[in-house]
Amino acid sequence: MSKLVKTMLLSLVIIILIGVVAAVIVLNVIEKREQGDEQSIDEIVEYSYQTPEITTDLSDGSFVRIQFQIVTDSKEAREEIEKREFQVRNILIKELATMDEESFKTGLTNVEDSLLTKLNEVMTDGLATDVYTINKILQ
Repeated sequence: MSKLVKTMLLSLVIIILIGVVAAVIVLNVIEKREQGDEQSIDEIVEYSYQTPEITTDLSDGSFVRIQFQIVTDSKEAREEIEKREFQVRNILIKELATMDEESFKTGLTNVEDSLLTKLNEVMTDGLATDVYTINKILQ
């Protein structure tokens, strides 16, 4: 074989090896990211913050007492949520003040989503990942 053919084959083998190594690395990194996104129940409990019960009125004069469990992505984010409790209360009072009894009964998921979105807008250390309603009384 000529020297040119040997050089081409060697170059081709090197390029294929580099491609295989790169593919293995990329696939492992993607797999680790996908596995890392799911929190265990112990992490969920550790990174959760339970709001105090909040009592406020709705637009039609009804009263609601509500409490949430806010799940964050890290310990630092949970600590920040604890410090931002006054903002959590403010967001909830403003959100609930626009609702009447019927829209509250059917729109609780919207309240959770709104709280999650608005909290993430103000947070600097991590993110809130989920909001769960853990206590609700409508009078």
